[in-house]
Amino acid sequence: MNMRKLLLSGLICSNIWLTAANAQNRELGSAGELIEGIAAVVDEGLVLQSELTMRTQFVIDGYTRQQAQLPIEQRAQLPPLSAVREQVLDQLIVKEIQLQRAERLGIVIGDDILNQALSQVAEGFGISLQELPAALAAEGIDYNTYRQDSRDDIILNQLEQRDVYSRIRVAPRELEQCLVRLDATETDEFDYNVSHILIAVSGDATREDLDEARERAEDIRNRVESGTDFAQLAITNSDGPTALEGGTLGWRKGSQLPTIFAGVVPRMKEGDVSEIIQSGSGFHVIRLNSMRGAERVMVDQVRARHILLSPNEVLDDDATRQKLLGVYEQIRAGEDFATLALNTSEDTVSAADGGDLGWSTPDVYVDEFSQKLESLEIGELSEPFRTRFGWHILEVTDRRSFDTTDELKEQRCQQEIRAAKIEEERQLWLQQLRDQSYVDTRL
Repeated sequence: MNMRKLLLSGLICSNIWLTAANAQNRELGSAGELIEGIAAVVDEGLVLQSELTMRTQFVIDGYTRQQAQLPIEQRAQLPPLSAVREQVLDQLIVKEIQLQRAERLGIVIGDDILNQALSQVAEGFGISLQELPAALAAEGIDYNTYRQDSRDDIILNQLEQRDVYSRIRVAPRELEQCLVRLDATETDEFDYNVSHILIAVSGDATREDLDEARERAEDIRNRVESGTDFAQLAITNSDGPTALEGGTLGWRKGSQLPTIFAGVVPRMKEGDVSEIIQSGSGFHVIRLNSMRGAERVMVDQVRARHILLSPNEVLDDDATRQKLLGVYEQIRAGEDFATLALNTSEDTVSAADGGDLGWSTPDVYVDEFSQKLESLEIGELSEPFRTRFGWHILEVTDRRSFDTTDELKEQRCQQEIRAAKIEEERQLWLQQLRDQSYVDTRL
């Protein structure tokens, strides 16, 4: 079972716009009752006008606040409302397509996992999960709506893990080249703040389609060079997933830049705009906003082993805990941890190694597991505790402060190569989903 941490940061930011809807875009039905206006038909589902209106207003409000923080001479005009609505509708359509696919695949998020995710959101605001509904209500956000949207976010994350991450492969040659690069240069240790505009083309685009897309990209680049605000152009024109955030990719290590950017961005100066870059998904315009140097740090690592039991149709949550408590008492009585892990643990990967999880930093695990790791002394055995994966017994076997080694470099290269491929794979995947779906817009 994968124990790696499911990152759920930014739920408040990504969902705050999905508040309790008012009926500003509804129509009267034949019987006199109010019915929702339809913005788009997407396969077997709908995008409602109320959703489109709320999301559009959220984007406009966010852009207005962003501009208000700039000096007057640097402020740009609001993009045309029609262009923002078109971008927003496209994102809602793509989300509906993804959710329908997730449903067909049987991806379901139970209340336990959802409550743990929302607890993390609440902790970020210094409150408990029980206090979260009132805190959201104070901001005008309906808790039930927010809860459902948070569930959707987790579903989409799991869908992406299945459809995108699972098909990314690291070739031995790629790994070898990465290790050589790490030894030869420290360029990848710099952090880059990059913004990006994508003019997408479909997989069956004709030469005429490609020429037209390139002309659009060239025109956008010229407008940036002439002083037009990059964020406004991204919101209005970009087909990339960060278009509504002004095209920003945020801070990234050089090694974590998308593959198509990696050979360009390190050679740019702050404020530079790239030449047009062509990839399988379309034509790209890149702006390097700023960059900063990196610092080398020692890494505190922990080695631990665990036994996992998960509730199922036969054993409910309490029965699972009681069963694991029996295993815990067996270990305390002197029975071998590794043997019991091999015979009982449902984390089949670590069970084969006697429950050993290897060396890692605690933050790669889910919060409950990470906190337990931090609290244990070497050789100390935990009582059974709960995470979203089930019930665990955990023992810390060693700790160390570790500098960069060949082992860590290889792990890092694996992560970096995958991270560099994710953006391109994600865009190709979304384009493929869109091309295979029936979409009828009603704007």
